[in-house]
Amino acid sequence: MSDSYPRPRLIFLCLAATWFIWGSTYLVIKFALQSFPPFFQMGTRFLAAGGMLLAWNLWHRRVMPIFLQWRNAAIIGGLMLGGGMGGTAYAEQSVASGLVVAFIAVVPAMIAAINFGLGLRLRKLELLGISIGVLGVILLVRGAGFHGSPTGLIAMGLGTLCWSSGSVLMLRLFPLAPGGVGFASEMICGGAILILLSLVTHESVRWPFSTLAVYAWLYLVVFGSLIAFSAYMTLLSHTSTMLAASYCFVNPIIGLVLGVSIGRESVTLREWFASAVIVVGVILLLFGRAGKAEQRSDG
Repeated sequence: MSDSYPRPRLIFLCLAATWFIWGSTYLVIKFALQSFPPFFQMGTRFLAAGGMLLAWNLWHRRVMPIFLQWRNAAIIGGLMLGGGMGGTAYAEQSVASGLVVAFIAVVPAMIAAINFGLGLRLRKLELLGISIGVLGVILLVRGAGFHGSPTGLIAMGLGTLCWSSGSVLMLRLFPLAPGGVGFASEMICGGAILILLSLVTHESVRWPFSTLAVYAWLYLVVFGSLIAFSAYMTLLSHTSTMLAASYCFVNPIIGLVLGVSIGRESVTLREWFASAVIVVGVILLLFGRAGKAEQRSDG
């Protein structure tokens, strides 16, 4: 974690991107699967976004990652994008959305466990926020179609573990190049690994492309990758991993709102209560992060 904290406005914008944009991508990934198989979809998405971001940085800053930074990008990109995003997209072919959300909600707890294994202890407010957030998500998705194939469940479990591991190891052992250049190199390496997985598993696109799938893919490139993923990496670099992972608790609420507004679904009193519980967990994580910032400034 960086010793310098960005302005609160930047932190708020990054949180909003991971909360609201990523909250919509689980549905958008399913739309894109109509024409683009999972590994191919994710690989082309991150190669396109990473290529554009690297080109922009080269044009404005003329900075290129060194060999060691490319190596780190391949390791972290392989974990977070190859394993994490690829596993999620693969699982969404056969795992119910409610169960996918339940797996995602475990990410903060996994990150906490990995950090603890590396000697980092969390503040009590952060631990309490994680516990309340997980409880709220369990209440929210309880009974919401918990079914999936064995291979899909395995892919989701491995994907969650890979994403959590990459989020921690990037800060502890394998730092990326500074700023957008590092994010771009990770997306390019992760995208290349996903394309390799697509070739190995003999994926094939469904031609002709459906209009909805094309628009979904473009949305994932621009909003899901260029904006939201870069925002997540910024949060990881400048705040606590627990605050960066708070999207895991907020995304189910966004899915609930989208279901009501777009899918015209009905929401029960229990689901609104669960959403309130999740919000309490996120607020505690925010206070936990603020406490750490104050400790750093005092020290």
